[in-house]
Amino acid sequence: MISNRLRSALVLCAIAGGTSLVPTLGVAQSCVPTIPKADLISEGKLMLSTNPTLRPLQYVDSSGELKGMNIDLANELAKRLCLKADLVRMDFPAMIPALKAGRFDGINTGMFFTEERAKLMWAVPYAMSAIDIVAAPGSKVSLASADAISGVSVGVETDSYQERWLREREKDNVAKGRKSIKILAFPTASDVMAALRAGQFDIAAFPSYAGNAFVKNGQAVMVLPEQGGSPTMMSFRSKSVADAVVKAYNDMMKDGTYDRILDQYGMTKLPARVVAIRGPGPQ
Repeated sequence: MISNRLRSALVLCAIAGGTSLVPTLGVAQSCVPTIPKADLISEGKLMLSTNPTLRPLQYVDSSGELKGMNIDLANELAKRLCLKADLVRMDFPAMIPALKAGRFDGINTGMFFTEERAKLMWAVPYAMSAIDIVAAPGSKVSLASADAISGVSVGVETDSYQERWLREREKDNVAKGRKSIKILAFPTASDVMAALRAGQFDIAAFPSYAGNAFVKNGQAVMVLPEQGGSPTMMSFRSKSVADAVVKAYNDMMKDGTYDRILDQYGMTKLPARVVAIRGPGPQ
């Protein structure tokens, strides 16, 4: 029960502010999820996987909190969908099997778009990225172009777009009689960087946002920037969730939120300025 004194104080505050308490309560209660409950893994939540090892997209700060562009996007999308963002931390190789097994609603980890992946899940490209080839500080490695990546050892995150891109380069090397590439795959980008600095291979391939961050922090030097450009995507197990996220992204473009968040982290925006499902979805 509200006391007479507290009730009077609330009324006086409302009058002084020139507004009523009732409309404020109405606004708070008006946000109703449009995604059917049956299409969500957990009612009232947008559950997304993330691999928090890639600054500045997703990482864990000194207090143990998830930070980064994809974390900000997840929270903004969830708010617009009248849901709470629930971020599940895991290594990237386990994400697609876990999505198909129904452990979460979507993947939110800076995944590169590929036609193959667009047949496994509902793909929603939202930005652009590329691959940076870096070396440890003090390295003498020099590459004029992607064609020059031969006769070297390269560290990379396993089952990633950059690993596939390197294996395509290796096929091209074999076809043209060049020296082979020794590709060493690791579970996370952090593992790749640790192994690079330990001298386990010559160069490393990272998504450009991660490669740039490592260079700026003095952990690596740039050898060959922005190779193999491709859209970066979120992906979802349910089309209704993907459709709702697409609408929220396009609303964010219209009101400037999309630009604000991507500009804050130096991420390249979609050139068409439209977010849409790309590919046929699960087959």
